[in-house]
Amino acid sequence: MLNSAAELQNYIEKTQLTRDLGGTLDYCHKNWLLNRTAIESFALMVKQTAQTLQVFGTELAETELPNDVSTTSALLAVHTEKKDKMKDDLKLALKQGSDILEQIKQPVKETPEYKMNQDQMDNQTTVERLIVQLNETETAFDEFWSKHQLKLEQCLQLRHFELKFREIKAALDSISERATTYRDVGNSCSHVEHILKDLCSFEEKSQEEIQTAQALAREGDHLILSNHYAVDSILPKCNELHHLCGSISSHIQQRREYLYKSLELHRRLEKTMEWCDEGIYLLASQPVDKFQTQDGAESALQEIERFLESGTENIIKDLPIVLAQYEAILTAELQEHVNKVFQKQQSTQEMFEKRKGSLRKLAAKQTRPVQPVAPRPEAFAKSPNSSPVLQRAAELRGSPENVLQRRMNYRRTKSEVDGPVRSCSVMEDEENLAVLRRHVMNELIETERVYVEELLSVLEGYAAEMESPLVMHLLSPMLHNKKDVLFGNMEEIYHFHNRSAFYYTFLTLP
Repeated sequence: MLNSAAELQNYIEKTQLTRDLGGTLDYCHKNWLLNRTAIESFALMVKQTAQTLQVFGTELAETELPNDVSTTSALLAVHTEKKDKMKDDLKLALKQGSDILEQIKQPVKETPEYKMNQDQMDNQTTVERLIVQLNETETAFDEFWSKHQLKLEQCLQLRHFELKFREIKAALDSISERATTYRDVGNSCSHVEHILKDLCSFEEKSQEEIQTAQALAREGDHLILSNHYAVDSILPKCNELHHLCGSISSHIQQRREYLYKSLELHRRLEKTMEWCDEGIYLLASQPVDKFQTQDGAESALQEIERFLESGTENIIKDLPIVLAQYEAILTAELQEHVNKVFQKQQSTQEMFEKRKGSLRKLAAKQTRPVQPVAPRPEAFAKSPNSSPVLQRAAELRGSPENVLQRRMNYRRTKSEVDGPVRSCSVMEDEENLAVLRRHVMNELIETERVYVEELLSVLEGYAAEMESPLVMHLLSPMLHNKKDVLFGNMEEIYHFHNRSAFYYTFLTLP
């Protein structure tokens, strides 16, 4: 027992005694209690924060990834909000620890020579340890959150990719189905050009969807290169997009090539048809009176030869080669059309050969000498107009339907007046009759040709187009399936008059 506080100095050094006991130790019990209370509160906050972060981490780890965009976006927003709150709590705890540490170090900052006692040093060590623990907890949480956030963001990217994939795949399937409808290769140049124009328009409209699909495929490739967790799901979809885009583009390109090939064939056939029509017109327009002389026959023969030489590029030289060349686009209807054009060409060529044969005979025929004889007296007594040949020609002048009978009468009359001896009157009558006959025949053939061309233009421009699906929507519903009512037997009339035109052309042969 000590009688006074001063006696403590005999047992305890002054440096270990507080000022109220006569020592030099700088100690305030109130401050010690405040510091100790703050340190214990900070330690409790660090412990609770660590537990909260652990529970939140467990919740994140056990979260199942949603299967749609909206749910994934909502989940990412909720988790981000919770993370931000955790980060705020961590910042608050770190600030509290920093404030306590600052308060502990305050005497040293105010007086550099100040030496902290053991309690102060222990408090500083405890606070620093808690702060380090808190920083380590925050770092671990940040790493975990970074992985979880990346997974959620990749999940959201995947759901967006899948949604776009479903939409663009439906559009591509529709385009692919539409592309398969372009099977028709056309039945004429104008029809093929119309289909080509429609195909080009369809291709332009399809390009937007194809470009969107290609952009989505590139986006998928980028996700794969970014080490996305769902590579096994993304890669097949990217491959399917590439395949669909390539398939559509390839199909459109193939149809375009087929249509260009069809257009080439139809233009070739049209040139052949034009050559045949021009040839028939040439045969029909050659004046018959030219054939009566050797020079005239040779001139007509040379005209035919020049025409045949100028048309070598427009005729079908070898039908099997043409069929093999365009085999890829030949349908049954198109092949039948090619065969008909070739048959018309052969018929025209046969007509030329017959005409050439006749002209060669006329050109090679020697002129028979005419014996001069005195004319019969009755030849001077009759007027030229009273000749039986001219009378008959005058009767037939106004009736083109009797051309065949006129030709027979002409040949019969010609055989009657032909002979080794001819009078000047008879020769004049024959010449007048030939001119008359040529005029009637040329007029008949020309009108028949124009009529046949007009019939063909109506059949091809109107009757055939009524059955085309491309123009069906332009017709009134009342006109659907009314082709027979509107045009009747016009096709039969066309074929009849077309054959008549050929027949009249043959009649012009000598």
